[in-house]
Amino acid sequence: MLVEVCANSLESALNAQEAGADRIELCSELGVGGITPSAGLIALVKEALKIPVHVLVRPRGGHFTFNDGEFRTMMQDIQVCKDLGVEGIVSGVLLPDFEMDVDRTQELIKASRPMRFTFHRAFDWVPNPRKSFEQLEAMGVDYVLTSGQETSSEVGLELLKELNSVSKGVKVIAGGGIKLENAEQFKSDGLSAIHLSGTSFGNPIALEGKISMNSNTHLREDQVAVTNLETVRQIVQRVK
Repeated sequence: MLVEVCANSLESALNAQEAGADRIELCSELGVGGITPSAGLIALVKEALKIPVHVLVRPRGGHFTFNDGEFRTMMQDIQVCKDLGVEGIVSGVLLPDFEMDVDRTQELIKASRPMRFTFHRAFDWVPNPRKSFEQLEAMGVDYVLTSGQETSSEVGLELLKELNSVSKGVKVIAGGGIKLENAEQFKSDGLSAIHLSGTSFGNPIALEGKISMNSNTHLREDQVAVTNLETVRQIVQRVK
């Protein structure tokens, strides 16, 4: 069974390799579902690891409908990954109605070759997963990462098994809520790949009396945070 570890740092990547993982998906900011890691981190991880490195290409948190500037960023990030010798790309795009953006996803796949391509958990938002799975097969993706459109892969296991049974070549990766207590279940039910972070917290530091740098204001999935033109313009005019 293929074990892919979602690693958010050089330390996480090295731990995954030492633990026997088959490969990693490198990303940043797991708390928002992951975004594209820095080029510096990608380079260091590629230099340090012997197992394959797949990189998440997602320019921001929130939803999976990207504007032109965001999409150009994604295409540029894929080129950076290619230049750094990355083995795989993890990405995807949806339309505003949550149907798959076939045209843009095809562009991402084309730009990624010869690297392998995983369509990520945006799949868990599509209205018709069986139709979208067939579309992805027709596009030639290598993997689909999904929780079976549920809060965890364990809850979504029936859809995972169904997709796995009809696959003509795409490998279904169960991702979301994979842990020690349930990992073997996916193998028993015929899945051939799992995805997990195996996260624990460490390196504590006392923050009593310090203000929080986390901001719930920016944690929205249905909207995208962007610098407001008029707000900045008015502030500039007032202080200049």
